[in-house]
Amino acid sequence: MRYATFSLPGDAVPRLGVVRADTIVDVSGLDASAPRSLLELIQGGPAGWRRMAERASDLSRARGHAATDIRWHAPIPRPTKNVFCLGRNYADHVKEAARARGQEFKLPTHPVFFTKAPTTVIGPYDDIVWDERVTQQVDWEAELGVIMGIGGRNIARGDAMSHVFGYTVINDVSARDLQSAHVQFFKGKSLDTFCPMGPVVVTADEYGDPQQKAVKLRVNGLEKQNGSTADMIFRIDQTIEVLSLGCTLEPGDIISTGTPEGVGMGRTPQEWLKVGDVMETEVEGIGVLRNRIVKAS
Repeated sequence: MRYATFSLPGDAVPRLGVVRADTIVDVSGLDASAPRSLLELIQGGPAGWRRMAERASDLSRARGHAATDIRWHAPIPRPTKNVFCLGRNYADHVKEAARARGQEFKLPTHPVFFTKAPTTVIGPYDDIVWDERVTQQVDWEAELGVIMGIGGRNIARGDAMSHVFGYTVINDVSARDLQSAHVQFFKGKSLDTFCPMGPVVVTADEYGDPQQKAVKLRVNGLEKQNGSTADMIFRIDQTIEVLSLGCTLEPGDIISTGTPEGVGMGRTPQEWLKVGDVMETEVEGIGVLRNRIVKAS
């Protein structure tokens, strides 16, 4: 199943949809018991997911909305907690970041976790607002996002993947100067609009092996990143295992799994986004985010 959150012209209320080719079918049209949001569906548990999948034939017969006639929202427009993120999870990215900061190259021996505030999350085609009074070094990071379906604490690695609901695309937009000034990731990662997400969530049963997917990013049509989730230092099952140690993960929690090499900070000379730039963030099997940098009013 491929789920999206959308609204219609003249009705700004987000609703849950199932994507079929170039159309999106409103799940609320099924009956009064249908989930009103993706988060509600996820929180309903595996039995609810199966019921929805079983009704796929009903949805295929329903009249859909053209993808061009709707507004796409982030699949979970307002997460219930911060987005969990991994830093330094691809060896070549660790190398380029160390070089840019004048540090010794050393692979992490433990997952590096940080978070992005829920207010960073925007839709797959929304604008990213750059306030040049706050930062002068806006950078990109294409990432595979993991959506938790079943919560838990101290989740064993062998069980971890059964806790995953599905996968999405995330751009972990970053203010590098704020990262340096604050000597940690949170502030530089948590500016408003700095987490485009979507366009869909592909359920785990349909997505296939998440550790064999291409991750790409283009700026104004020029390729900047082209990596593979096969190159993660800490795979998704290990990430869930370690993150959940003594820390309860809940249905609908989002984990952004790190970025491959090719970020602006790691280039010579360094490259920073500017007003008018358009980023296209792509993860194989899910789709493409397309976000423009605009100046804060």
